[in-house]
Amino acid sequence: MAPPTPLLAVRGSKGLYMVNGPPSFTENATFKRDAGKNCKAFTFSQDGSLFAWCNGEKVNIVNVTSAELVRSFDLPKAVCLELSPKNIILATWQAYTTANDGTAGVPNLQLYDVKTGKCLKSFIQKKMQNWCPCWAEDESICARSVNNEIHFFEKNEFNTIANKLHLQKVSDFVLSPGSQPNKVAVYVPGSKGAPSFVRLYQYPNFGGPQSALANKSFFKADKVTMLWNKKATAVLVIASTEVDKTGASYYGEQTLHYIATNGESAVVQLPKTGPIYDVVWNPNSTEFCVVYGFMPAKATVFSLKCDPVFDFGTGPRNAVYYNPSGHILVLAGFGNLRGQMEVWDVKNYKIISKPLGSDSTYFAWCPDGEHFVTATCAPRLRVGNGYKIWHYTGSVLHQYEVPVNEELWQVSWQPFLDGIFPAKAVTYQAVPSELPNTEPKPAQAYRPPALRNKPVTSSKLEARVDGSQESAPPPATRNVPCNPMPAVTSGDPEVDKKIKNLKKKLKAIEQLKEQAASGKQLEKNQLEKIQKEGSLLQELEDLELGF
Repeated sequence: MAPPTPLLAVRGSKGLYMVNGPPSFTENATFKRDAGKNCKAFTFSQDGSLFAWCNGEKVNIVNVTSAELVRSFDLPKAVCLELSPKNIILATWQAYTTANDGTAGVPNLQLYDVKTGKCLKSFIQKKMQNWCPCWAEDESICARSVNNEIHFFEKNEFNTIANKLHLQKVSDFVLSPGSQPNKVAVYVPGSKGAPSFVRLYQYPNFGGPQSALANKSFFKADKVTMLWNKKATAVLVIASTEVDKTGASYYGEQTLHYIATNGESAVVQLPKTGPIYDVVWNPNSTEFCVVYGFMPAKATVFSLKCDPVFDFGTGPRNAVYYNPSGHILVLAGFGNLRGQMEVWDVKNYKIISKPLGSDSTYFAWCPDGEHFVTATCAPRLRVGNGYKIWHYTGSVLHQYEVPVNEELWQVSWQPFLDGIFPAKAVTYQAVPSELPNTEPKPAQAYRPPALRNKPVTSSKLEARVDGSQESAPPPATRNVPCNPMPAVTSGDPEVDKKIKNLKKKLKAIEQLKEQAASGKQLEKNQLEKIQKEGSLLQELEDLELGF
């Protein structure tokens, strides 16, 4: 029996619809297009069997194969949705608001039983960041962070806290993937001269440091990103500081640490100084790839012993993506870079193709491991919206350009469970395409979108943004929902203040870009401010998404 064809969900100013994946690329006739202009969010279930979306009136859940309505909820203000791993619970979040008299607002995070439609529990969850509770794969436990504690619920019984992990100022946690025994990585920021640390525990053994599977402390960390490998045997920790005290980087300092559940830990030694743009585990869990260093950035694959396995050299890149089988890898330069991609055969470490995805704000592998999508979405870019579906050999098989005065906000593949699509042998011969040749034109000086269609000047800005200078672009966007909603008051003075400050910074950047366009030579710190535009836009987008 042939494997299924993954669908691509598309959300924009013309509503929400689905496109059949390779090889047809036609609009899916089973799923009826929702033509409303207020579709704020959608999500597939982890196995791809269910699809949920909010259209500004209701949250609907349908069976993807039949498009039959499974459940509908009157939740017009929901802006975030998530289905639990076994499709038992629908979690929804809307922006938190306080009452006019300043008293606490109503709970804004709801957990619903998909089968009955009953609301099982409501919580107050003020921040959108990390809003959703985390489930183990079998839903035996569910966890959420509450006031320096992590609360654990068992078997979706949310009225009883089965366990608590209490550490002073615990600020982040990540549950391990896969089956039991369940493990959790927790992060506690340093204070008063004490170092920050990450600890690994096996649930429910939380009896202090002695019961931890592993512990790693470090002084240089204002925030961390923790990444479990698929087999839940090790965690990679990217520790970041807000400011680089050496003055070498405008973006602070990053270090990479390896922590295994057997107690081993190490600092990953990166041969080139500069920011860490991206770190990704190979799905086989035995190696990981890091993109790092001032432009042109290096990319290196490391073993579980943190030894270099293969060095890809340097280039204009800031992101890495393994395909689901882990035997093909894409290095890419998105954001302020020109969109150059390198597709590599991981087994033989040979380059397969070098496609160019100009102005891409999003990249994702298709579950079949052979195709991927690149997209240009608003509000990151307001012009030239659309998406392309590629074969890994570099051929564009399908392309959709959004008409003028319309916007594309989000695209996402229908996921599938492991094993549905077996890995196929790598081919180096480009697959045929019915589209015109999309090979990149001869290399020219890169021009940021704001400077296009304007006279070419002698500004050094363009060379800097092209990655030819020692500067650091913001990391590539990963699966970030794009928000169409206009800016309005949030009701939270702190959030409004942050939004105001971000807009002020972005306005200053626009003025600098205009000066550069007129031929003025900018200072190094001004150029670095311009390069922070992408991350500032992303931060503004995240803050505004909830209202």
